[in-house]
This record gives sequence, C-alpha cells and structure tokens, in this order.
Amino acid sequence: MEARAVARYMRISPFKARQVADLVRGKDINEAIGILRYTNKRSAPVIGKVLKSAMANAEHNYDMDTEELYVSEIYIDEGPTIKRMRPRAYGRADIRRHRTSHITVVLSEREVK
Repeated sequence: MEARAVARYMRISPFKARQVADLVRGKDINEAIGILRYTNKRSAPVIGKVLKSAMANAEHNYDMDTEELYVSEIYIDEGPTIKRMRPRAYGRADIRRHRTSHITVVLSEREVK
C-alpha cells in the first residue's frame, strides 16, 4: 500500500528542486521532515508541504501507521516554462524563462519483520 501527493506548476526550477529531493529519498518520514526543516534551499518548504500532505493522505485515506512510513519515491518533473521578454540594449529583447515543476511524493510502510 502506498500513499501519494502531487503539487503541480510550482515556481521552482526542476534542477534546484531535485537537489533537495535527493536528500530525503528513502528516509523515514520524521527524519525527512527534520532534514527539510533545516535545509537552506527555496524548494525545501515546498517539498515539505507535499510530504506532509502525502502523510495526511496515508493516515486518512489508507489508515496507515505514520511511524512506519518512509519516502519510497520522490520525483520532480518539469512543468511548462513561463516565457517573458526583457528589454536589452540597442532595442533588442531577451527571453526570460521561469521554469516550473511538478513534485510527486510516494510514501510506503516499512515491512515489519
């Protein structure tokens, strides 16, 4: 049994968000929340919210024990890029790309031996 949560169209580049996602992949839920709380990256609070949402989904929808949960999968997919023009010298224009991400967190219960 697994519980999931997805946040779509988040205004953080996928490359930057993947750096934080790699820190918590495979960790217990309480350890992952602790790591995200003290990680000094802009995507850490966003990933933390998705992680807590997945934990609430596991507890409410599937009656899973929150003490046995761990991050079985976490992946950051690229969303649509928002393009804006920026004026430059000599009447030229540059394109500014604001990248977006789709963040998916999947939680599973540890096997009790």
